[in-house]
Amino acid sequence: MRGDCLRGFLGRLGMRPIYLDGLATTPVDPQVLAAMLPYFSDRPGNPSNRGHAYGWEAAAAIDVARETIAAAIHAHPEEIIFTSGATEANNLAIKGVAEAYHSRGRHIITVQTEHNAVLAPCRYLESLGFRVTYLGVNEKGFIDLAELEQAFTPETLLVSVMAANNEIGVLQPLAEIGRRCRDRGVLFHTDAAQALGKIPLDVQALQVDLMSLTAHKLYGPKGIGALYVRRDRPRVQLAPQLHGGPQEQGWRSGTLATPLIVGFGAAVQLAQERQATDIPYLWHLKERLWQGLVSLGDIYLNGDWQQSLPNCLNVSIAGVDGNVLLRSIYPYVALSTGAACSSEKPTPSHVLLALGRSPTLARASLRFGLLRTTTEADIDTALEQIGRSIWQLRHSK
Repeated sequence: MRGDCLRGFLGRLGMRPIYLDGLATTPVDPQVLAAMLPYFSDRPGNPSNRGHAYGWEAAAAIDVARETIAAAIHAHPEEIIFTSGATEANNLAIKGVAEAYHSRGRHIITVQTEHNAVLAPCRYLESLGFRVTYLGVNEKGFIDLAELEQAFTPETLLVSVMAANNEIGVLQPLAEIGRRCRDRGVLFHTDAAQALGKIPLDVQALQVDLMSLTAHKLYGPKGIGALYVRRDRPRVQLAPQLHGGPQEQGWRSGTLATPLIVGFGAAVQLAQERQATDIPYLWHLKERLWQGLVSLGDIYLNGDWQQSLPNCLNVSIAGVDGNVLLRSIYPYVALSTGAACSSEKPTPSHVLLALGRSPTLARASLRFGLLRTTTEADIDTALEQIGRSIWQLRHSK
């Protein structure tokens, strides 16, 4: 009741919590919004309609965005297939490969700590008779390459390992995984939704065959993503998961969302331009945040410090319940205990349990997603409020 009253009071004052949930989603950058706006009104053409200037205009804008996104991951523009987001891209990659290549085998390898947008399609395929191997991880969240080697069988079609974990930010050894897949003629897919714009991505050097991307994790609009599909050595085949039209080479039917695609391209371009300044700044904020949290006592880092995203920090806090802590700090700070799509679930994070955290510590976790607009003052204010809430919760028992 007290929290509801305080939230109402702050709302009347026009105050909003400090936003530190950037791994769930990011605000659209003003430059990105400016690029998008004309395609909502003044330039309304359907890019599939090549009969007049409005259609040509929309198609040209999409071509530019496709080229920008492709260049960011060292791909060819025709290898970028637009989707509604990374979830759809993951489904198209995993189910599309399984359906297209099922005559060669029915075995898939993935990781226990994947996002549910990968785990759910894998479980669906299991219901159809496919066999899925779920690799474990060590206490920092990394797979064991020797375990991957042992998991390959003559029936293995696909390996799916995310580039950067959405809860703990760890970066898997994609190049080593890609080499092992290529040596065996197995396709390699990675969910890079959190990685795009934060770390270098090169599909050629990493030997990735399919890569899922999204715009809203890097200051672009929600509702637009992409799947990179390799066209050469090997040329990947997919079974479409949406049928109805010839768009996107027949792999993803539906009228292309020109404003969102333009925003996606603009966000990627901006991220590329700002990477040299944004990444060191985010590491600086992350270090400041971690040092402040450690001073509170009984704080445990989830994941790895070095091989991780610069904007992600996940900690477990002994002696408190994460959801109770979130509610107590919400009037001042907005963040989460884990994946946004799982925030309604009372069960502990499957990622943290896979790391070996106890259910108690897994429930006592906070995930910080820093933004390029986050300030040192934001970090200090957040630490003050979190510290006060932790002290109160620990001493109320």
